Amino acid sequence: MRKFINFILMSIGLLLVISGCQSSKPNEDLFHYKGSYVGDNSAVGNILQQLRSGEEVERFELITKSEPYGVVITYSDYAEMSEKSVKQTVLYNATFLFALIQNVDWITFIFGDDYQYKVEKQAVQKWYGMELGGYTSEDELQELMQQFLEDEDKINQFFVLVE
Repeated sequence: MRKFINFILMSIGLLLVISGCQSSKPNEDLFHYKGSYVGDNSAVGNILQQLRSGEEVERFELITKSEPYGVVITYSDYAEMSEKSVKQTVLYNATFLFALIQNVDWITFIFGDDYQYKVEKQAVQKWYGMELGGYTSEDELQELMQQFLEDEDKINQFFVLVE
């Protein structure tokens, strides 16, 4: 009986060790998608899922019939978001999309009837004072955004230009 109990305890211990070593699949590095095209529905969808409010993306549409190419993103459950949070999400997501998708020229973000912003790549790059295509890692891009997205005045200055 003692051997049986030791066997059970060892088995449980082994299962705990094995299950502890397995981890759920982490989010892919967003820069895995660098160089994607607006016409790549799968890449754009995967990028959107990993960005701010990605779980709230109700649908997206790729505009690729003629240049300039764009993306229209509609968010569903945004009621709890303040206007400031919506604006930060727009700039954060636009920055990543412009850095990763090489031929996207504009993005429209729709948050119901309350907020709708059309953001052009050229305007975002002018706001940052640099081209976004040269970034090679998520950390580098996060560092750039941190200094801009924490300053409410800078955010408001940008949205005065696009409204």
